[in-house]
Amino acid sequence: MNFNYKKILFSFGLAATVVSCSKLDEYNPSGTTSDEVFKTPQGMLTLVNACYVDQRNYYGKEDAILMSEGGTDLWYNANRASYANQLTRYEAFTSVSSGTSRNSYTTFYRGLNLCNAGIERIPNVTYPSIAERNQREGEMRFMRAFYLMHIVKFYGGVNLKLTETKEPNYLAYRSTPLEFYKQIISDLELAADYLPNSWTSETSRATKKAALGLLARAALEAGYVATGSEAQSFFTKARDVAKSVIDRKDEFQVKLWDNYADIWDPAKNKQVGRVSGGEALYYITNTKDNLASNYDGNANRMHLWFLTQYSNKIAALTQTQDYGNDNQRRLMPTRTLLDYYDETKDARYSGTFQEVWIANNNYTWTTTDATRYGKNSSIVGTQIRAGIDTIMMITKKSIANKAARTYMVFDRDSSFNANGTIRGSDVFVPLQKFKYPYRTAVNAQPGFNDIFLIRFAEMYLIAAEAEIQLGNTASAAQYVNVIRTRAAIKAPVNQTAAMQVTAAQMTLDFILEERAREFAGEHLRWFDIARIKNQNNFATFIKAKNPDITAVQDYHRLRPVPQEELNALLNAEEFGQNFGY
Repeated sequence: MNFNYKKILFSFGLAATVVSCSKLDEYNPSGTTSDEVFKTPQGMLTLVNACYVDQRNYYGKEDAILMSEGGTDLWYNANRASYANQLTRYEAFTSVSSGTSRNSYTTFYRGLNLCNAGIERIPNVTYPSIAERNQREGEMRFMRAFYLMHIVKFYGGVNLKLTETKEPNYLAYRSTPLEFYKQIISDLELAADYLPNSWTSETSRATKKAALGLLARAALEAGYVATGSEAQSFFTKARDVAKSVIDRKDEFQVKLWDNYADIWDPAKNKQVGRVSGGEALYYITNTKDNLASNYDGNANRMHLWFLTQYSNKIAALTQTQDYGNDNQRRLMPTRTLLDYYDETKDARYSGTFQEVWIANNNYTWTTTDATRYGKNSSIVGTQIRAGIDTIMMITKKSIANKAARTYMVFDRDSSFNANGTIRGSDVFVPLQKFKYPYRTAVNAQPGFNDIFLIRFAEMYLIAAEAEIQLGNTASAAQYVNVIRTRAAIKAPVNQTAAMQVTAAQMTLDFILEERAREFAGEHLRWFDIARIKNQNNFATFIKAKNPDITAVQDYHRLRPVPQEELNALLNAEEFGQNFGY
């Protein structure tokens, strides 16, 4: 998106949900009031653009990764550090302990308030055409649904606010999660009707395919909070909407890329969502060509947080653009995540993780380094050639004769205990999906990859999960097999047939595993577990799959309402804190 607008300033009276005050009058270049400014198409466009800002404040930053991937079966604190323990380990998690959870609450409600302001005001704007007017409302409806989905998923049935907060309000009332989802679905259905298939000159705006993709996701979630026939109707809607996106892929100019690794090739990043035949249904753009259009100078820092520390090991291996800036590690994979993949058949493993490092400096093995890494004395004096020879392997497999190999080896046995808990801490198989080798310096933080929030592949797995809920396991297997056909290793032996699954394998636990293989690190895992493990088995599942997490409880399926929100309410006791906090 080309954000060529003057930034709307907003501030808060006391708290985000109930007393936030979006001071739109602060956008005031000519002394006119906000009501006058936003009566023109150009003035309204600044408000439409502002609706996108808070998603960019969240995604591409560490809050999003910690909130949506931390504390699941897939990840633990990198280096076993104590950073953000409330979210990653559920330790001492209270209504005041986690700045990340509190900040996110404010972010989503702030974005929601801007959307409400625009939706309320747009009927008073005279546009050259009804199509233009509808497109702008469609964008704001999409973004309102986007923020509402994050609020209800993380915090449950809190305040379903659908009008602009202009003055402090000290009362708030809860709505049920189902009421949230019904509003979300209503907004997305209208957005899908109003939005265009594509924008001719701008990127990263909501489109029809984005609205339908989010609608399929919302309907699936709604099926889990509804009951009886109503739940079945939501699962049917999720299946039907996902199928419609699949059936209309040519119209929407999307497809599954042939090679999973190509989705994550940084040289091809902008093609995945922006060009005909891309795979992203919705993405957040970042650019190094127009820095003012990014949320901040760091733009997208996702390339930092899943890396292992490789540059402090041996003189043959120093920090490079391609291997990444390894100074801000946040999450490391569990043995469970690594074992979800059969790397002999599934190309998604090599497309997701890095196991081998080639030396980037000429080097001769020394006695000191050989002793440090448990090598036989016979390798002392062995020469390692930069750009040619392997100098480090970190692998999920058990490796024999590690001492005799002329490179450092950190394998399954040195990384994990027999029960799956983490033994090593500073070395782990890193996720490489988000690498960004075009930094201004090897230790620079800013990254400018686009962030894919809804991929076309998800439509197949949403349809499959909905079919399982509807009792149609054969159809579910057909959807899953499309994804697994793309994922299969094709050479030297074609593993497509070996990757196919049957109706008998179609369970919700299988879907959870398949979604991990397809979407590891993509801001979806906490949502997936909280959705599927919703019958007092949330904590049991996480403890079994990630045994280093011992403090998790079933009530952690929701985050707490920030205490400052409750403190600001006159009816705080009536509104109440989420259970367990």
